Amino acid sequence: MIRHTVAFRLKHAPGSAAERDFLLAACELAKIEGVQKFECLRQTSVKNSFSFGLSMEFADAAAYAFYSDHPEHTAFVQKRWIPEVLEFMELDYVVHAP
Repeated sequence: MIRHTVAFRLKHAPGSAAERDFLLAACELAKIEGVQKFECLRQTSVKNSFSFGLSMEFADAAAYAFYSDHPEHTAFVQKRWIPEVLEFMELDYVVHAP
């Protein structure tokens, strides 16, 4: 299992129609085959400057690669993510068993 997460801050004003539209478009990524446990999250901590997060899981590296290369994902990155996200941090996890 791979858990893919990204925390980010948008250029849009909080509560704006543009912000809502971006988040709705991001939620469409959940429909891509192989995406599991998709969540769109609002940041509540004052310890960083991010406003939102996306979290999803994939059964394995092949499912994650399929998502990463999927035309809907790559189009979202090019048409929405790059122009509308000011900053982000991406983290990918697998379970660590000591």
